[in-house]
Order: sequence, then structure tokens, then C-alpha cells
Amino acid sequence: MKNLDVQQILPLVISTVEQAGRFLAQEYVRPAGRRGYGDKADIDLEIEEMLRAELLKLLPCDWRGEETGHVLTGNSLCWVVDPNDGTSDFLRGFAGSAVSVGLPQGNMPVLGVVHAPVTAKGESDCIAWAVGMDHLLRNDTPIRVDLSQQDLDEGSLVMVSTAASGKPNTNRELCSPGDFHPMPSIAYRLARVAAGDGVCGVSLYSVSAHDVVAGHALLIGAKGVLVDEHGSPIKYQTEAEMHRVSKRCFGGTPNACADLVTRDWDKVFAKNAG
Repeated sequence: MKNLDVQQILPLVISTVEQAGRFLAQEYVRPAGRRGYGDKADIDLEIEEMLRAELLKLLPCDWRGEETGHVLTGNSLCWVVDPNDGTSDFLRGFAGSAVSVGLPQGNMPVLGVVHAPVTAKGESDCIAWAVGMDHLLRNDTPIRVDLSQQDLDEGSLVMVSTAASGKPNTNRELCSPGDFHPMPSIAYRLARVAAGDGVCGVSLYSVSAHDVVAGHALLIGAKGVLVDEHGSPIKYQTEAEMHRVSKRCFGGTPNACADLVTRDWDKVFAKNAG
């Protein structure tokens, strides 16, 4: 597929993802409560089935979804979808889970859309990019972000999981001289960093391709990086790498990621962490 073709389908992908977001927003305020428990919500499967039908109409290729399984034929293109990244936080009532749709070509994401239909600010937020574009789109507005030379300094925000709010001192120490910002969804953390809201998005737990491909695409569009716990670039070459791309991941400015990856994040799991 030519780069121009990927850009041409981006508006249709955004429209499809925003429709999925409307379903997710409706479920969030469902009068009888959100359906599901733990890290499984009924709406996740319902949204992915819709996304699968619509996205494969737009571009027939391979498929990797969190809920509906995989169809891997060796096609160089593959839709990689998480219908509700941050399900457990969503079910607990936290705002900020996200619909995440990425399209890698071989080892490189060439399109990404991350849409948080319900955020802490009370507004929806949709961030998108396709290869060949010199800007991202945030809620249909072009934005230009260059993460390539930014450092972790005072005033910087590091996007971490909601669990960090329970251990503020440890997370503040690990993110110094910047500060930490707890929120659901690693996909949306990476997207917000790509959009210029922070310098790094962090996951301290294993992530699969469906968690990060879309956010990775957005970081590429903002001249950022996505690395694993060793500081090595995230790859999607093998089935094993797609299933578990890293034990931990850090996405954002090259300098901030290189700094943060060396810090002792095991501290947050210590019993005396606070």
C-alpha cells in the first residue's frame, strides 16, 4: 500500500473509531451500571465486532484483536485493535479508557487512532496520524509536536497508571525532576504524550501489540520513540513479539525514555512504597 492510500483511509478510520467511542461512552453512563467484572466488559466484545467488520471493509488484511482473536495470513498489513484499553479502570468508574486502532506494515506502525470518549476533563479526545503526514490530528485539528529534543525537567509530566495515585511519594521520586500523572490506558498515555501533554508514557506491566501499536504510530508522528525495559525499540516481527512486546514500556521523548528506563521502578511494588 502506498503512503497516500493510508492517509486517504485515515478519516474513515477516525469516523469508525469515534462511533465505537460513542458506544463506550453510553456504556460508561449506563443507568443499570457497566456490564462486566474484573478486566472483562461486555461492551468490549460488542465494539470489537463492529470495528472488525468496518475496518476490514475499509482495508482487507490481517487482523489481531484483543477480543475476537487473530487472522494472520502473512499479509504485510494487519489491523491491531483494543476496543477498550483500560477495561478494569473503566469498570471501576475511572474516566480515560480508550479505543485503540493501529495498522503496522511489517515491523512499523503506519497508522494509529486512539480515542478516549470519556476523559477526566469531561470531554472526548481523539488523536490520529498516518505515515507521510507532518502533523497529528487531535479532534480533527492539526497539531505539530516534536518530541525529539525534549528533556525530562521540572514541569514535565510522566503519564503512569491509576495505581500510582496510591503511592505518590515513590512515583514522584521516580519521575523527578518532573511529576507523575496517573491515568488509565497505556494507549491513551502514549497518545497524550505524542500530542504534547507529557514527555513519557509508562507501563510497568507486560503489554501486547494491541495495547501499544496505535500509540506507537502517534509517537512516530511526533518524532518520539517507544522502548522496552532495556531501552530497546519495540518490535512486532514475530508472533511472540506481538503477543508480548515487552515486560515494561516507555514511550515519548528519546531523552526522557532513556533516563526513565534506568530508574528502579521495582520500588513501586515494594510493600513499604508510599
